Amino acid sequence: MNVIIRLLLNALAVFILAHVLDGVTVNGYLGALIVAVVIAVLNILVKPLLIILTLPVTLMTLGLFLLVINALIILLADKLVDGFGVSSFLTALLFSILLSILQSILHSIFKEKKKPQ
Repeated sequence: MNVIIRLLLNALAVFILAHVLDGVTVNGYLGALIVAVVIAVLNILVKPLLIILTLPVTLMTLGLFLLVINALIILLADKLVDGFGVSSFLTALLFSILLSILQSILHSIFKEKKKPQ
């Protein structure tokens, strides 16, 4: 159940950012949900491979190259999902940064309280 809530919150973040940023478009909330699922799958399957392949560059930039990898994941999601569009690499970079920030805010707001044992 926790995974479904996280996906819905991620879709909400995608939907909000698509309306805030000029270069990002998404076709409705269902399209945002599909984008959230595709980004989650790409983060599970493709991102670890990209991190391993670019490990020397990531180490030289002290981890800042991970922002570029996140932007590449967003651009790949743009190519895979028809109702989602990103205009440029810089827009994808800004979108990925803002998406991470907004996701952490939303997840902290809707976080489940741990019951003491």
